[in-house]
Amino acid sequence: MNADSTQKSQAELAEFVEQAATKSGVPGVTVGVWADGRETFASHGVTSLDNPLPVDKDTLFQVGSATKTFTAVALMRLVAEGRVELDAPVRRYVPELVLADEKTAAGITVLNLLNHTSGLSWNVIVDTGDGDDALAAFVAEMAGLQLIGEPGARASYSQAGYNLLGRVLENVTGLTYEQAVSSLVFEPLGLSNSFFGTADVMTRRFAVGHNADEDGNLAVAKEWRLTRGNNPGGGLASSAADILRWARFQLGDGLAPNGEQLLPAGLLHGMREQTVELRGSNLGDGFGICWFLREVDGVRTIEHGGSANGQFVELLIVPERNFAVVAMANAGPDGIAFNRSAVRWALEHYLGVVDKDPEPLPYDEARAREVVGAYDNDAMTLTVAVDGAGLTIAATIKPEIREAADFEMPADYEPAAMGLLPGDGDEFIVTAGGLQGQRGFFSRDTSGAVVGIDLGGRMFNLVPAASA
Repeated sequence: MNADSTQKSQAELAEFVEQAATKSGVPGVTVGVWADGRETFASHGVTSLDNPLPVDKDTLFQVGSATKTFTAVALMRLVAEGRVELDAPVRRYVPELVLADEKTAAGITVLNLLNHTSGLSWNVIVDTGDGDDALAAFVAEMAGLQLIGEPGARASYSQAGYNLLGRVLENVTGLTYEQAVSSLVFEPLGLSNSFFGTADVMTRRFAVGHNADEDGNLAVAKEWRLTRGNNPGGGLASSAADILRWARFQLGDGLAPNGEQLLPAGLLHGMREQTVELRGSNLGDGFGICWFLREVDGVRTIEHGGSANGQFVELLIVPERNFAVVAMANAGPDGIAFNRSAVRWALEHYLGVVDKDPEPLPYDEARAREVVGAYDNDAMTLTVAVDGAGLTIAATIKPEIREAADFEMPADYEPAAMGLLPGDGDEFIVTAGGLQGQRGFFSRDTSGAVVGIDLGGRMFNLVPAASA
């Protein structure tokens, strides 16, 4: 790419980001692209509506579940060193693990945690403090976690599973989780703008999240970070520049900038190979090791997004085209839509790859009535209803969870339109609202009755009508 085309590309990205951010009403956004051997960044807006500073490529955002990719690579470094085995039971490394079912506790392997096939439900909603024992205390709370099935039976996204992997890192290395990831990943890769601790973040420029208040106006989300016990699954703050540098490592052969073989190329590239299938998900067609795997317009991608309280990130990598894009936004729910549009724009603009949603079927009341109901997991309830013209879906945090929490939790998603997709009629797409574009499916028992729903890679069970 010559200088003129580089300047044109930068100008086009900047124009898109400004227009899309203004249209979405998100206070601050930043996008980074690696294409044709060059980094390009564009930012717009401010870090906070209350205390505004311009967002740039080095502004720290909470990256939420994209943290899991760092946890996974740190773990794989221990695999490469022979200190951890993927097929070993996790109890070899966390002997203190106790779950509601002893067979499950004994049967979960390290790989089951890495590819979300552990049979663990989403998470334990608990604050175990900011001490170095936070993860140990979190693991002790897992005895009360719901279980959704036997290890290896199916994929279901689990925050608790990655927090447990953090405890594996602690027990094997003798370091805290944060120290282990810093030593194994951040320091050798030169990721000098990636932090877990609030004290590290507050001396740098950082974004705060925003959510709509009762009047529909954006307000600063007061709970800035997750609890320390959730760090392995979602506690990292990082910048677009660091995340794009992280993506470039994924595109390489496992070498650190100084030439050190940080991870054997075979292990690094093997993390992109499918280990389990995902059905009906916009997140991907399957899991590798941590990564969501998806084919877009004939091109294979690896992806991982993340959400915190009013902050969102989306990272997509196309290994065969030496391409990556990261988008960050600091307001919910429109930040999700901004990030998706930025990733799609970059795919089409730089690669000619078009990513579009499938079209739902016309509304069929009889089929719709089969899926109506409330579905829940350990923390949330999804409510599928009919409004006379079509299906709607709402996502709410359970009232008892909100009331018991001593920290601010993200806003609920109000009812929004959804539609069933062609095929067996059990897959669907959300077509409006904060969850727009998300896909999932309904599951049935042997009699054909609907008993569950999957959304966002997570399983929710049907609540009996009497208790719904």
